Parts: sequence; C-alpha cells; structure tokens
Amino acid sequence: MTAPIQPALDGSVPAPSSLDYPTWVDRVRPAFVEAARTGRLFTSYEIAHDGDLPEPPNPRADWGNLVNSLVRDGLIEHVTFDRSQRPTGEKSAVHVWRGTRAAQTGRAA
Repeated sequence: MTAPIQPALDGSVPAPSSLDYPTWVDRVRPAFVEAARTGRLFTSYEIAHDGDLPEPPNPRADWGNLVNSLVRDGLIEHVTFDRSQRPTGEKSAVHVWRGTRAAQTGRAA
C-alpha cells in the first residue's frame, strides 16, 4: 500500500519523486561540494534553486539529512541564520552555511 500524496498549501499536488534517497544524494551532493569549495555563504535552497536540483523523495526530512551529512563529513559549517527565500518558506529562519577550510582547500570532499 502506498501512502497518499499530500497536496501543498496552495492545493497543487507535487509530482512523485522517481528517485530513491541514495540516488538523489548522488545527484545533488556535487552542487553542495562545489559551493563549499568556493567559501561563499549559502542556504540549501539557494544551491537547489541555482542548480535546478530535483526535490528529494521526502522533502521534509531529506534536505536536512543531506546538510547534516555534509556537516559530519567536514564540508560545511553553520555561520548564521537568515530568512528563507523559498516561495513556500514563509520567510522562516534557515541556516546559512559556508565551506570549511578543509573543503576550500580540497582536503574534504
């Protein structure tokens, strides 16, 4: 039995993701690694939007899981908070990240 698809607040029904979590990570991680190497400040939404990255199978959990894995791998570090630029984010607080020195110098990947 499959779970019902939850409509968005605007009534639209999101297209089901055909990617499983490991495949999705393989597709989106390189964009985050590249952003970490630049040393610039970024939010996960900015990287997803700028790179036209696909939505994960479980958007409510998978974006956070990905970012947490990047922190654990020593690629990014939390810098501050900002307001979300995601259209459905209602300007909520989001983490702002920067690549670690190890990521900027190519010692972490």
